[in-house]
Amino acid sequence: MAQYEHLPIYKQTYDILLRTMTATKNFPREYKYTLGQKIKDELIDIVILIYRANSAKNKEQHIQEIMERIQAVQLLMRLSHDMKILPRRHYAALSEMTENLGKQAQGWLKSSRKG
Repeated sequence: MAQYEHLPIYKQTYDILLRTMTATKNFPREYKYTLGQKIKDELIDIVILIYRANSAKNKEQHIQEIMERIQAVQLLMRLSHDMKILPRRHYAALSEMTENLGKQAQGWLKSSRKG
């Protein structure tokens, strides 16, 4: 079984998930169990996909799915911010962290194509 906890992309995703848990805690009830939960579910799926990609011989498919999920998270966070349910301070930090996560996934994809 391949180790994945040491990967920077795993650590970054986990940090985003932790911050999202805090940020969505105060979502209005109407959005907490829909929009807030969807963001958390996407992030949990990314963590699982990181494990799968790290364990797989052909990582490309998993990494591409990670990148798609990152875009979904970015969209959901922006929607939450635009609807004024995700405070600016959380949105700014999460947006920057998620952007960094996307760059890491891009780098991982390039690296996996070379090897």
